[in-house]
Amino acid sequence: MRIFDEHTVIEGCKKNEHSSQQKLYQRYADSMLGLCIRYLKDRDTAEEVMVAGFMKVFEKIDTFRGEGSFEGWLKRIMVNECLMYLRKNSKNNFSRDIEEVYGEIEPIKADTSLEAKELLEMVHQLPAGYRTVFNMYAIEGYNHQEIAKELNISEGTSKSQLSKARKFLQGLIKKYEKIS
Repeated sequence: MRIFDEHTVIEGCKKNEHSSQQKLYQRYADSMLGLCIRYLKDRDTAEEVMVAGFMKVFEKIDTFRGEGSFEGWLKRIMVNECLMYLRKNSKNNFSRDIEEVYGEIEPIKADTSLEAKELLEMVHQLPAGYRTVFNMYAIEGYNHQEIAKELNISEGTSKSQLSKARKFLQGLIKKYEKIS
């Protein structure tokens, strides 16, 4: 089994070498698809957006200056592709209220039997606006200022969407724990 030499593959991609592009895609496709699924729910749509993201990566790879990790740069492009898709295909993502969710956020107990797959399914149940802000903040590590800029919303809206997402997820977790 060959070791993946990221620098060599990136240089090959900069020269438009198909074999290098293929290696790069094979190396990162699974993790980038997982990222896209977190934002878009539907696997087919996530795959389309991921492929569009890789096309953009191959077009813009000359702009990667080697400052920071390549994977971080790649993730940023994929997140931006997901956000562009959401902007084009969703109306009022960030203003939907969930009436059923009330009360304070309670910490999840360490003894919960919740699995990662079940938590991902719960995240998929979030309205698009909540899910987008939750993913950007809790999973991708964006701060509220960055989220606000990327989504063209106020920082207050970002904070509100995150709070509502947490409350919504807390409600789902409580329901899950009652059932389990």
